[in-house]
Amino acid sequence: MHDLSSNHPFADRQTLRLCTAGSVDDGKSTFVGRLLHDTKSVLADQLASVEQTSADRGFDGLDLSLLVDGLRAEREQGITIDVAYRYFATDKRTFILADTPGHVQYTRNTVTGMSTSQVVVLLIDARHGVVEQTVRHLNVAALLGVKTVILAVNKIDLVNFSEDVFNTIRDEFLTRAGELGISDARVVPISALRGDNVVEPSENMPWYQGQTVLQMLEEVPVHSGRALDLDFRFPIQYVLREHASDYRAYAGRITAGSISVGDGISAPYGRTTTVTHIDSSDGEVHKAQAGDSVALRLADDIDLVRGDLLAGGTRPEPVREFAATVVGLTEKNIAPGQAVKIRYGTSLTRGRVAGVERIVDIDGKNNIEAPEHFGRNDIAHVSIQVANELPVEDYQARGAVGNFLVIDQASGNTLAAGLVGKRLTS
Repeated sequence: MHDLSSNHPFADRQTLRLCTAGSVDDGKSTFVGRLLHDTKSVLADQLASVEQTSADRGFDGLDLSLLVDGLRAEREQGITIDVAYRYFATDKRTFILADTPGHVQYTRNTVTGMSTSQVVVLLIDARHGVVEQTVRHLNVAALLGVKTVILAVNKIDLVNFSEDVFNTIRDEFLTRAGELGISDARVVPISALRGDNVVEPSENMPWYQGQTVLQMLEEVPVHSGRALDLDFRFPIQYVLREHASDYRAYAGRITAGSISVGDGISAPYGRTTTVTHIDSSDGEVHKAQAGDSVALRLADDIDLVRGDLLAGGTRPEPVREFAATVVGLTEKNIAPGQAVKIRYGTSLTRGRVAGVERIVDIDGKNNIEAPEHFGRNDIAHVSIQVANELPVEDYQARGAVGNFLVIDQASGNTLAAGLVGKRLTS
């Protein structure tokens, strides 16, 4: 792994977060291994081990899937299937890759991996084309607001590098992506096993004049998140007081937008004030933005508590009920009318799942209307009621605002993750 500390030569390069997804046996392990190997992001001892194991198994060349399969096998034997994060770099930028399991039952992990990614690389087998799991992952990407999806048509060598096969798959995929509103959909024919069009251009497909997967990843404009383009949002996490000096500040993490000293902001119940100081871990600063943890000092003495929202621009209206899409995270089922707690931002309030409209079949075929309950890996359209008004707003910027957790009242365990106002079209 590369050292990404501040004194490392890679430190000043932009970082792109991406996620791989695909069905089982689509070659995802080999693809990730190929990326790591061909960008020289593999330690010498790792490579030697792969070479030895490949030889022992009679493999012709390197079995690059061994670079990632060992960890995945260990994870899948356990109770919790997590997302593995891998790091690699080129001369142009660094990359953080979320490698998610391919099994259908691990939809929740795909949601986790995609939720922090700007780009999703979908792997499919050229022999099978666009399958249900491809559509499922494409739907999740659309749900989470991912705009750039790269379809890597793998194992193209097993269909004799056929341009016709590739074109058929490409056309179907681009149609699906367009229907879901994914604005930047790309398709690349690859052979992860041979290395065609992953990092190095292929000599076996003269009919394809496009970029390799890595070239695309190097040229997608990196943004720190659309969160910066949104109005200022600051859920208060702590109220800081020093009575001896009359110091009072409100600490938390800026979830959206930016703030400068002198900016006007709004607080609950129609109150407005001005930011007089911004304190950071490095001392006072003049400006802060999404992702920064700071303490704000205000011009007016306003009674604010943990969970209150300070906002710039158009302030979201507090509501007692809202529609959402939720993803079940545990074996425990959630039924209509069930009492829960809702964590939105830094606030935690009592609530209930007022209704479950449907469980969405993201393959687009068999929605379950008005179900009796939903559970792990189910994606459901619901209505949520809360005991105390919450200033919720539609999910934007992949987690900047509009995301919440549904928590079991008795155990405190997280039952589901939700996106305010989102509706999955299917």
